[in-house]
Amino acid sequence: MTKKTRDTDVAFIQALAELLNNNDLTEIEVMRDYGTDDSLNVRVSRTKTVVQAVEVPAAPAPVLQAAPTAGAAPAAAAPAAAGSEDPAAHPGAVTSPMVGTVYMSPEPGADAFVSVGTQVSEGQTLLIVEAMKTMNHIPAPRSGTVKRILVEDGGAVEFGTPLMIVE
Repeated sequence: MTKKTRDTDVAFIQALAELLNNNDLTEIEVMRDYGTDDSLNVRVSRTKTVVQAVEVPAAPAPVLQAAPTAGAAPAAAAPAAAGSEDPAAHPGAVTSPMVGTVYMSPEPGADAFVSVGTQVSEGQTLLIVEAMKTMNHIPAPRSGTVKRILVEDGGAVEFGTPLMIVE
């Protein structure tokens, strides 16, 4: 390996690390082929610490109540559970198949592929995820209605990130 090749490789690795940080990615892997029996395999990764704050409500003062009747059901438990739903666990969640940048329309200034309330058919393009200068059309996995869009146009996504809910 010549000093010039080594310096070029170091600059390339530094550029990958900068790309990783600038796009808030966790991993990039690249293979460069220089010719017969001469290649460079580079994997740049970092761990991302996710801190999730959990709000603990203050304990309510004890209240004396009459004993519930046999037919009464705990109605207050259902709305509380629905508010803490993880979008990725939703059966209609469409997740990102790759790391990249999300585009909601086919080109800048054009109308979005879909919006909340849009009826879609199986295979219809929902959005684009750009990865390594390749525009990957993400199709609807089933026919239905777009209920929620969970990403922003131009935002970065990781593999498995929920993109939208189609029911």
